[in-house]
Amino acid sequence: MRDLQSWLARLEQLHPTEIELGLERVSSVAHKLDVTVPAQRVITVAGTNGKGSCVRTLEALLTAGGHTTGAYSSPHLLRFNERIRIGAEEVSDAQLIEAFEAVETARAEVSLTYFEFTTLAAFWLFKQAGVEFALLEVGLGGRLDAVNLVDADIAIITSVAVDHEAWLGNDRESIGREKAGILRAGKTFICADPQPPASVVDAARNLDCDSYFIGHQFKMESQQFDLTAEPALAFGIPDIHLPPPSVAAALAALAIAGELPGIEQTCEVLGALRMPGRCQQVRWRDLDLVLDVGHNPAAAEYLAAWLDRHPVKGRTLALVAAMADKDLAGLAAPLSSKVDHWYPALLPDNPRAAGCEQLLAGLTAADIPSARIYDACTPVTESLISLHAELEEGDRLLVFGSFFTVAEVLGFIRDDSDGQQGQ
Repeated sequence: MRDLQSWLARLEQLHPTEIELGLERVSSVAHKLDVTVPAQRVITVAGTNGKGSCVRTLEALLTAGGHTTGAYSSPHLLRFNERIRIGAEEVSDAQLIEAFEAVETARAEVSLTYFEFTTLAAFWLFKQAGVEFALLEVGLGGRLDAVNLVDADIAIITSVAVDHEAWLGNDRESIGREKAGILRAGKTFICADPQPPASVVDAARNLDCDSYFIGHQFKMESQQFDLTAEPALAFGIPDIHLPPPSVAAALAALAIAGELPGIEQTCEVLGALRMPGRCQQVRWRDLDLVLDVGHNPAAAEYLAAWLDRHPVKGRTLALVAAMADKDLAGLAAPLSSKVDHWYPALLPDNPRAAGCEQLLAGLTAADIPSARIYDACTPVTESLISLHAELEEGDRLLVFGSFFTVAEVLGFIRDDSDGQQGQ
């Protein structure tokens, strides 16, 4: 196959299920490819929320310090190439096709899921490029995720909250146990969850990890970062646009590894950091939008706090579309007092998306008055267009609920000849 889209379409059909946790199949192919050590040093990041922000911070700081990096994250918003970056730049279609061909040859008759196949492709690209640091975002959980076939020199857990219950368990202890599967005996462990489950703390202790917990060995409060363990470090930081615990974890990891740039350079990097789809501010047709991929209660709580820190003169309207298996009431409740009017929307081409009745039931269960809910439930792009007429100067539109929701809106704005994307 000569084009990337044909390859991606084929990968979606290779395995009978979208997700099949376990390392036996993917490890066998990784050994054939010789990618079990894809870089000189590996930092693996797991967590319910904040993984991508942590990887992006690590990547920016290491790049500023003159290091070569390979970053792997998922899912993407507009292009698959977003998932794999070398030297902080998305890899090309040609590079991806070459990697896919290498994995296809090595796997022979071994069946791989879409995520397993693309993870191996990322490792192969990093090995070919000879990067110093592989920065790996876990796809789901940790222990049985394909990323975990590689041993991490530094393991980071950004947060532990209830999500993906069908795969990881329905309580924080069970979920924490799965995420702690990325830890390795005697290696460095950074935890950015201020109240880590006992399962995480016990795993770090049992493996004799060199452990650093936020609020204890390091912290970031009132625009001040402090690392009290060796090497002791304290400095003020600028206003940042990514979740502080994720940024703090990245700072701690690199400081402990002796790879943090100078303080002035670090602050320049932090002040400029942005992440597509994370509290992303966009100017479209002279109106203000905030796009956020948050899809669970913990992410909604962070988003609510962000809205408080960034008030507007007018109203906040919310366009929300989410997956049917999510806690829809929990997703809406933290934002109830921050949003003046709610516009539940549909993703008709996505079989996993919640329907109108589910969305309305979730908003009702979050105690949002029916007078503040527009119950027409049109598709996301139709809702966006109609809301343009509703918004007035000083208002803002919040778009959130899933990666798919934000991707739909970003794609529409990109293609809209009248749109002008900001920040």
